[in-house]
Amino acid sequence: MSQQQVEAEVGGTVCRIECAVGSSLVEGDAIIVVESMKMEVPLAAPADARLLKLFVAVGDIVAEGQAVAMIEIT
Repeated sequence: MSQQQVEAEVGGTVCRIECAVGSSLVEGDAIIVVESMKMEVPLAAPADARLLKLFVAVGDIVAEGQAVAMIEIT
């Protein structure tokens, strides 16, 4: 099993956190949702994994490419 950071695909404001630390994720599951230019953009798990840590909270502003979570690929 390997660890991997999930990065923001767009800059914006974190409007929702979709899962809790420790949750099992299936590839494509949304981890957080970022609002960018009045659009909601889900940031999804790139593979089946477990959420180890969140680096952001609701209301935080994130930049494109910023690490938002750490997952462990299962």
